[in-house]
Amino acid sequence: MQQPVELIIFDWDGTLFDSVGQIVASLQFAAQQFNQPLTHEAAKSIIGLGLPEVAQVLFPSVPELHAEILQCYADHYVANSKNDAWFDGIADMLFDLKSQGLKLAVATGKSRKGLDRVLNQTASRELFAATRAASETKSKPDPLMLTEILQTTDIQVENAIMVGDTSYDLEMAQNIAMPRVGVSYGVHTREVLTQYNPLGIADDVASLHQLLLNHVNLKQAG
Repeated sequence: MQQPVELIIFDWDGTLFDSVGQIVASLQFAAQQFNQPLTHEAAKSIIGLGLPEVAQVLFPSVPELHAEILQCYADHYVANSKNDAWFDGIADMLFDLKSQGLKLAVATGKSRKGLDRVLNQTASRELFAATRAASETKSKPDPLMLTEILQTTDIQVENAIMVGDTSYDLEMAQNIAMPRVGVSYGVHTREVLTQYNPLGIADDVASLHQLLLNHVNLKQAG
């Protein structure tokens, strides 16, 4: 018997929020200030990880500079991301899903300070039953943040779906056998996401909305 969907957990950057370009630009700016080479693709590839993990991956040879590089990145991002917003259609999708009685949550590689800032920026705090940021738990792909969201919402893993645009999101869900959905309009390609056996992959927000509705209705019918 199929399990009903009660909770949908979303990644933030690249899934809900159109911020990938500014994250990359800010990472490259910070790297340049400290004379560290960093390509666009390398900067993009680590979106989704917690900031300490980002520094370890991108700047492994200069651990003594990690704190300064990350602070420079954060300052540049905050100063230049004020116009970042949800992808078109995200607000309608979230309100529609919530209106159907589903609980919504966020699991992000952002810091708690960064997540709180964008929750305020989008006036969306009340939409989510739970939120977890990498700075207060373990970074993706460790599934601890998902486990904590399940505990907070009192929902079983088989009744939840994780939605994300990176391998880190889908691997995190796969690690605890949580059903998962990929989106290809963010960081990682459809080919990369397919490796994690998602229920489906959406190429745009409208497709994601319909895919989630179809799955929710299928499970409820089952």
